[in-house]
Amino acid sequence: MRYYSKAKTTRRGCIAIQLQLLLSVLVYMLGLLWIGYYSYKKTTNLSDYVLGGRNMGPAVTALSAGASDMSGWLLMGLPGAMYVQGLSAGWIVVGLTLGAFANWTFVAPRLRVYTEIAHNSMTIPSFLENRFGDGTRILRLTSALVIIVFFTIYISSGFVSGGVLFETTFHLDYHYGLWIIAVVVIAYTLFGGFMAVSLTDFVQGIIMVVALVLVPLVTVIEVGGIGPTISEIHAINPAMFDVLKGTSFLGIISFMAWGLGYFGQPHIIVRFMAISSIQEIRKARRIGMNWMVFSVVGAMLTGFVGAAYMSSKGTNLADPETIFIELSKILFHPIITGFLLSALLAAVMSTISSQLLVTASSLSEDLYKLLFRRSASDREATLVSRLAVLVVSLISLGMAYTKDDTILDLVAYAWAGFGASFGPLVLLSLYWKRLTRWGALSGMISGAVTVLIWANVPALTGTLYEMIPGFAVNLAVAYIVSVLSPAPSQGVRQLFETYEQHLQSGRNKA
Repeated sequence: MRYYSKAKTTRRGCIAIQLQLLLSVLVYMLGLLWIGYYSYKKTTNLSDYVLGGRNMGPAVTALSAGASDMSGWLLMGLPGAMYVQGLSAGWIVVGLTLGAFANWTFVAPRLRVYTEIAHNSMTIPSFLENRFGDGTRILRLTSALVIIVFFTIYISSGFVSGGVLFETTFHLDYHYGLWIIAVVVIAYTLFGGFMAVSLTDFVQGIIMVVALVLVPLVTVIEVGGIGPTISEIHAINPAMFDVLKGTSFLGIISFMAWGLGYFGQPHIIVRFMAISSIQEIRKARRIGMNWMVFSVVGAMLTGFVGAAYMSSKGTNLADPETIFIELSKILFHPIITGFLLSALLAAVMSTISSQLLVTASSLSEDLYKLLFRRSASDREATLVSRLAVLVVSLISLGMAYTKDDTILDLVAYAWAGFGASFGPLVLLSLYWKRLTRWGALSGMISGAVTVLIWANVPALTGTLYEMIPGFAVNLAVAYIVSVLSPAPSQGVRQLFETYEQHLQSGRNKA
């Protein structure tokens, strides 16, 4: 072990190490491009491009949903928090794990059935329009604009993360790293569509979980085993074993509430719409939850045992969030290090591509066809979707070019924004026949506004995670407005009853 630290310190030795790291990453990138080409050959129409023809298998669906969810937070943010705080940083993991399980259990099967019954809806905005028979199109347009605006910012932050990763790890210029990430992601997303995004997410999910199991395991071995590792952490600070250290009741509730966000994340729940059948969802949930548990526990242990390793060597990290990177460099041969660092790229790129495709799909399906060419053919709509991928990418790339920190600040509450605006709306749409389009629209807007206000008013910020009041306000407003507004039409109620019948039929076959 410790191949990196034993390497020659000469200029030639350093260059050789960097070339080996880049070689591993290059193999990874070429693999993604090959998947994009393969998917391009399999994509023949709009349904293929937007939802993979609703023919994704359980393993691909499960790992795709997980990889598109986690982003760089899993390999940097969470290990960094564990490195500094210890076990008390794990409450957010509990909330996210419970939220992901609830999403697979209560949303996945229903959304898969209802979106197909509701005139084969291929995006969340089109589902909302078809679910409520909204002839005004206002619900579809509003939700599409929310997705397009916020995801464009979200994608930009992903490009920033990728550029910074190349800058700090491979010592490349930030803008070179930005272009490398952008070109590869744009290429396989633009040509391969949903199938390419899902298959690359599947590969990236495997890379991520292998890295997060391997790094803490080797670290414990290097420290001397479990006993010496525990002793070393205890010597650093015994409070690192205290799950309540530095927490409060409201703080724990806020961390746990992160799980509520899953119900409203378009780039995650769209995976449920693409699985081949409702019968496969239980298998996908089992795979997805196992992947998530191994990944998040591995990330937590990386930071936790990483603190013991650094302490045993008398080293103090300037940036705790780089603990995964540092351990990968110190403990492994540069070739293996390159593949481990590819896990970081995987986390970043899987999220970018998923969000990029959802945004482009909304631009094509929910704006272009709705406002300009309702009679657009499948071929035309697919072409527009591909052009939308390019346009959104270039806009996001332009925003990321200056490495503006305000973008990252906005993304800090984007999870809450999507969760509070779409989460209650998705749940009510799937479970409550009496929900009206005006209730849905009012709830969505009020939830989003509540999050924006709560996150930006100093007296409220920090008291409670903005997801909680936003989610609650959305639910309350949607219910009150629906009760006060005219009941849904007979056609809408009949569609809901048909959906419930198909749902029950599918469950009986499972």
